[in-house]
This record gives sequence, C-alpha cells and structure tokens, in this order.
Amino acid sequence: MMRYPRSACVGLWLKVGALALAGVSPLVADVTSQPILSSVVDVSRDFRDFANSYFVVDHVAAFDPATGAGKLGWRRTKYQWGISFNNTSATYEKVPGNEWPTTVYAVDPELPFSLEFVSPRTIRLRMATSSTARAEREKSLMLVREPQRDGSWETRKIEGGWAFKSAVGEVTLRDKPWRIEIRDAAGKLLTQTLTEKSELPFSFVRRASDYSRSVAAVFSLAPGEKIFGGGESYTELNKRGQKLVLWTHDVLGAESPEMYKPVPFFLSSRGYGMFMHTSSPVTCDFGATESGRNALTTGDDALDLFIFLGDPKEVIGAYTELTGRAAMPPLWSFGLWMSRITYKAEAEVREVAAKLREHRIPSDVIHLDTGWFETDWECDYRFSTTRFTDPQTMITDLKRDGFRVSLWQLPYFVPKNRLFPEIVTRGLAVKDAKGNLPTEDAVLDFSNTEAIAWYQENIAGLLKMGVGAIKVDFGEAAPGNGLYTSGSTGFYEHNLYPLRYQKVVAEVTRATTGEDILWARAAWAGSQRYPIHWSGDTPNTDSAMAGTLRGGLSLGVCGFSFWSHDIGGFFGKPSVDLYRRWMPFGMLVSHSRTHGAPPREPWEYGKAFEDDFRKAAELKYRLMPYVYAQAKDSSERGLPMMRALFIEYPDDPGAWLVDDAYLFGSSILVAPLLEAGVTARNVYLPGGRWIDYQTGRVYERGWQRIEAGEIPVIMLVRDGTVLPHIGLAQSTAQMDWTKIELRVFAADEKTRAASGLVCLPTDNELKTVALERSAAVGGAGALTEFALRADPLGARVKWTVRAAEVKK
Repeated sequence: MMRYPRSACVGLWLKVGALALAGVSPLVADVTSQPILSSVVDVSRDFRDFANSYFVVDHVAAFDPATGAGKLGWRRTKYQWGISFNNTSATYEKVPGNEWPTTVYAVDPELPFSLEFVSPRTIRLRMATSSTARAEREKSLMLVREPQRDGSWETRKIEGGWAFKSAVGEVTLRDKPWRIEIRDAAGKLLTQTLTEKSELPFSFVRRASDYSRSVAAVFSLAPGEKIFGGGESYTELNKRGQKLVLWTHDVLGAESPEMYKPVPFFLSSRGYGMFMHTSSPVTCDFGATESGRNALTTGDDALDLFIFLGDPKEVIGAYTELTGRAAMPPLWSFGLWMSRITYKAEAEVREVAAKLREHRIPSDVIHLDTGWFETDWECDYRFSTTRFTDPQTMITDLKRDGFRVSLWQLPYFVPKNRLFPEIVTRGLAVKDAKGNLPTEDAVLDFSNTEAIAWYQENIAGLLKMGVGAIKVDFGEAAPGNGLYTSGSTGFYEHNLYPLRYQKVVAEVTRATTGEDILWARAAWAGSQRYPIHWSGDTPNTDSAMAGTLRGGLSLGVCGFSFWSHDIGGFFGKPSVDLYRRWMPFGMLVSHSRTHGAPPREPWEYGKAFEDDFRKAAELKYRLMPYVYAQAKDSSERGLPMMRALFIEYPDDPGAWLVDDAYLFGSSILVAPLLEAGVTARNVYLPGGRWIDYQTGRVYERGWQRIEAGEIPVIMLVRDGTVLPHIGLAQSTAQMDWTKIELRVFAADEKTRAASGLVCLPTDNELKTVALERSAAVGGAGALTEFALRADPLGARVKWTVRAAEVKK
C-alpha cells in the first residue's frame, strides 16, 4: 500500500487544532477554540480551508494496461471565494505554483497510480500524492494476505481510454479528462469518478499547516441509490444523505453518529461496495453535502481503494476474503452470559450460579466486570485476596456445573495501579513527542513486541486458571498525539489500536485454551476475525434499543458474523416492560448477555418477569442446533448472523427499506417490540410465505400487522425451512447432540420439500438436511408427512421429524 508519514506530532496537532477550530467534532461546539482529547477527526474539513493547496486529477499521463501502472496528471487549484449579490461562495480555480525555486517543483505534478484486478469482482485503485513513497514497515494488519493479481480480465484499447471486462463487470478508464466508470456484467453504469468543478472534485489537498496531504475520492450516486455499512452506526441504516466520521470513539450511547466500531467499508444497493484500505481518519459524505456525490475523504497521503462488484453476499464475501472472516467461537459462548456491573466476591458469584440453576434459567457464562481485583477499575490481573478466597477452585467448580467465567480488563493503567511503574520504566506505554505519557494513564503500546509479550503473559495466567474469555474493553482512546513503536503517530495508530489489541488477546487465548473467543467493544477493519463484539454502553430506552438494532445490522454488513449487546440497556435499572421486550431480541442474536447497572438477575424482578425471562432463554437453548449451524455457515462465508433483510433478498425493493427487523441466520425473521405497551407491530415480509413460530399463522409477502406471541417478540420462519431443535438443558455442556428434532415449517400441502443446516460441535462439519413430503401421506399436518431423503450424519444422530403446527 502506498502511504506517506505525517511530518511530526507537532504538525499533527496543528492539523487537529485547525480541524477543531473549524468545528471538527460533533462533541465540541463551533465556538470552541481548542480541541479536546476525545475530539473525533473529520478530514473532510481539509477541503474547505482557503490556506491549503488543492490538486484535481486531470488526465492519464502514462499507462501500461498489461501491469495497470501509470501516472496521472494533476491540476493545481486553489479554494477561492467570491461574492455575488451579497452571497459568498467558493470554488476551485487553477493557480500557479507557490514553491521556490520555481524551476524545481512541478506546478501540475504527474504522480504514480495503478488500476489492478484482484479477482473477477474485486478492483484495486491506488494513487500517490507524492513522487516519494514510504516503504511499508509491516504487513497490513487489515488484510489477511497480500492481494493477488487476477488474469481473467480482458483488456482492450478504446477511443479515449481502455476497457477491462470480467465475467462479473466492466471497468472503463478514460484518459482526458480522467474518469473511471464501473459497470455490471450487463453494462449498466453503477458509479463513476467525478472530477468536474462542484462541491468537491476527485482531488488531494496539501495542507499549509504541515505540508501533509489528504485524498478525496469522489464518485457518483444514482437517484434512489442506498448505502449501507461504515461500521456499527446507530443512525438510520441507509446512510444515503448522511456523513460518517470514521474515528473510533467511546460513544457512551446508541443514538449519536459517533461509533465504537467504525469500519471504512460500505455497499450500495446498485451492486457494488468499497473498502478504503487505511487506518487514518476517514470521512464518508454519502450525498449529505451534495445529493449526487459520494465523497470519501481519507487522511492518508495516498489512496488505496478496493471496489467490489456483486449482490450483498458477493460483496461482503469479497471484502472478507481480503480482510478476514470470523473464527468459529466455542459452543458454550452461544449460551446466556449472566452479568452486571459488577460481581465483586466469590460468594456472590457462587450464589448467582446456584440461583440460576435453582430457578432453572439456562446459562453458560458468568461474567465478572470491573470489581474482581482488589480495587474497582484498577486492573492488575489478580483476583482480590480479600473477596476471593480460592478463585482457581471457584472456576473449576463452576465449570463442573456448566459455567464458564469471563473476566473484564482494559489496556489503560492509572498511576495508583501497582503495574504502572513497571509499564512506564520498561517503556511499554505509548509516548508523546516529548517522550512522556500523553495522558494521565499508561496506555499499552500494542505495536511494541515487548509490551505484547508482557501483556500476554498476564492474560495467559488467567486463562491457565480456567477462565473462558477475556473482555477486551475500551481501546477507542489510543492517544492521537502519541508516538508508537511502529514508527507511526496516533494519526494512523488510533483506529488501528482495537485491531492490534484484539489480535493479541485472540492469539494468546487460542494458544492457551485452543478456542477462538473474546468479548470486545471497539473495532476497525479486520476486527471481525476476532469474535465476539458487543455494542457497548447503551441507555435504558426504547430509542436506544432501536439504535442498538440498527448498529448491529450496520456492523453485520461489514462482515462481523458475531455480535451482541447489553440486554435491557447498560446505564440504569431497566423497567420491567423494557427488559421483558429486550430479552427475546437479545436471545435471538448470535451471543446473548445481560449486563449493566444492577440488578440484572431475573428473580430480582418478580415471578412473572422471571417466567418470561426463562421462556426467552429456553427458546434459544432449544434452537441451539439451528444457532450453531447458522454460526458455522456465517463464519465460513463472512456473513452476519444478524442480517439485514436485503442480504438474503436483494431483488426485493422493500427489503432495502427495513431497519427495525432482521434475519437471524438465513431462515428466521425477527421483529422486536420497540415501544412500551405494544403487543403488535407492522412487519415487512420479503420473498414468499412466512410462518409464525409461536402461533402457527401463515403470512404472505409484504407489509403485515402481526401480533406477538407469548414471548414478546415477532418471530417468523421461512416456508420450506427445517429448524433443528435439541432437548432443553441448563447449559450447552449438558445437551445431548445424539438426539435432534427436525421441525418442518410448511405453509400448506404445496410445500413439497424443506431443508436446513446442521453442524455437530464434535466435528464442526456443516451439513444440509433435506426432507420431502411422502406422496402416500394425505393432508398437511400429519406427523409423518415429511421424511429425510438421506441421513447427512451417517446414523450418528437419532432424528425425529415433526411438522410445525400451522393455522389455516
């Protein structure tokens, strides 16, 4: 990847200060004269500064179609303002050079670029903004492998440029004026670069403050085009008309534009997607400033852009082929995680475990948050000696009863922490330009191999005790003014920090326990490889519940297969009504955790609520064969388990409009109750017919008014689906996988065949179970009307076939 370093930390903060003065952060009012440490960085402001120099791409100066390498001619411009009829406006105007000596520096430079083909559906566009490229210090953490060149694209010279064609699409490179056009296999124009004068052309800026550069890759947006992705964004699911600032941030909510997990990737309803391969700040203006322009501004000194062609599954698949797919977490992780902030003593943990079994609440994990060490929030990787008499025995006893233990920690160390002096003395923390700590805390530098070894040794000690998972909390506040062992400033390392952090924990967990599991909050491109991620701290409100749902759908578009959230919201005690409605939503995603301000234990809310809580938990435990098989399928293909409707139904226009319902795997549609006191809601049903899991009612495609069942959620199954069920157990460790019930959902006798997926945790091999209706059987509803065509597991499982009850 062609990138260039920032000049120095001083230059960085001149830049950040200028951005803050321009109102960079939505957290800081425009009248604020100085940035604050947590300010997000909006690089699009670089393109509205009259002091800067701008270069608009103009023509192809040289190009070798065999290699895809060439040079582009750039036209130097200035952002000039003028006044007309008392109205001030600004535009880009051609200007002479401003360097001295004038004979040395090009006014309109010719700079390297390349157009490469990685696969029949993946295109890579790279552009330099300087003739001197920085050598890569390390392999890109965002990519799982170096992209290869695909030789299947046919190349031909055309008048005014070159044309490239694969089985999937076409790319046209125009030489003057320079333009790239992207088409599908049928020749339909999907998008194209925009360089003409307007709100913002395809260009790069050279800042007067520090002489570093930012790039604006500007593409067309078609009327009616919709955009999805960008990370765990809580705003409207369709990002068309929005401006996303991609800078990891401790959001403390689920309703604002900031994100714990920004991801520089999106897909379009027109059949393409884009990935900005950088860890610098990125701002995506998806038609917010000008409706027909998609302006992708990146703070990197070069552009490295991947473009993918295809439907949503194909685009997500191509993106995760580059950046990685989620490893398959262990079976126990799909059970209920019981948590609150926080369990502080061994006696308390044992009591909660005993009551979960006594009250017959299925559960697999007990999470200990910020208070398991001697001083709350002061993480030193040691259990409190005053409140935990024998943590090793406690962990062993809990595991014997079907519970794993999850432990909270963070990579920030306060000055009173016993580990603080060692971290500082050994140079394991991030430093600033003066060689000091940039914050009051010592922040571990995960680009430092010595810091990684020190940290992993501490984490391994806990895992060797039998701890099942480490909560990889925080990670959004890597100092932007820091200097890192990698040689980069926080300008590049801030967004990359969560990925480094999670990689380190995932690797030591895998090496110690053999399992792929952690519990993380922040993220960047590539973090999906290290499950599981949860949505962070959400308020206890209906709007936060809806925002959380949108965030999960948005993150899923970015290839995150496994995702969770704090059931009931985090900040306060949820109302009984909210907690009751949130519980089935929380159980019908890949991973399920109750967490937040106490109490969270169901028996603390009364008998009626406890019964409702139990029913929602039992629903997921009975469905565990479906959950596990869908997880395996999602892991292999890079798909989200909680998926937007359009991922499965891209040809249904209505599916692209829904952001308050989702598919749980491929065959279950879930519509949570998002308002207090309601028992029914409008639901859009894509594709064909759907059967209510709880009531058996059959619904046709389109908008339907549907009443929730006994469990307060609307849950529908696609016609022709086989849902595998298992006998109820109090933990996944106690399940009998030799006996599986295949429940067939058939709307009527016209449904002649049904299928589903199964995957035994003993071998993790995904299989299809196919059933067909026997011609000898009469009406629908008879228990023997469907039978297996063949046993996919070779008699290792005793199958029971049962037709789901259907109401005519």
